Amino acid sequence: MPNANSPITSILFVCWGNICRSPAAENVMRQLLVNAGRTQIQCDSAGTLDAHAGNSPDPRMSAAGKRRGLPMTGRARGVRREDFEKFDLIIAMDYANRSDLQTIAPHSAAMEKVRLFCEFCRNHDDKEVPDPYYGGPQGFEHVLDLLEDGCNGLLESILDLEKK
Repeated sequence: MPNANSPITSILFVCWGNICRSPAAENVMRQLLVNAGRTQIQCDSAGTLDAHAGNSPDPRMSAAGKRRGLPMTGRARGVRREDFEKFDLIIAMDYANRSDLQTIAPHSAAMEKVRLFCEFCRNHDDKEVPDPYYGGPQGFEHVLDLLEDGCNGLLESILDLEKK
């Protein structure tokens, strides 16, 4: 975590277009936080590309989420420089997203808030959350499996921080 002495109060999930992976991560995490009684922690998502700005999550991701009882809310937006000040933790879905965040970050210290999503996975060995956009339905299911695993690991990390 960026600062082991500070509680996490806000999380930004980042992927490329903000219509598949990051809004799904935001919604998975939000549901876990509600279930854990931690609704004071804010979640949002954004893309390193703002070409989809204003769009709802991809219908295939929404359908995959719905099959798991997960609402898929939100509207796509691009990452903004001020996000590095607003959010305690910024989570990139893959190495390319992390590299793009380095370009957007207002200063090098801001990158201390950035982590790769799969660092929080407990049951999967993937290093990145793959982009399911150009694949079939199984890709969306795999991404949701990773997101559920990683968000549970992230919640564990947050709760561990609160105990310190």
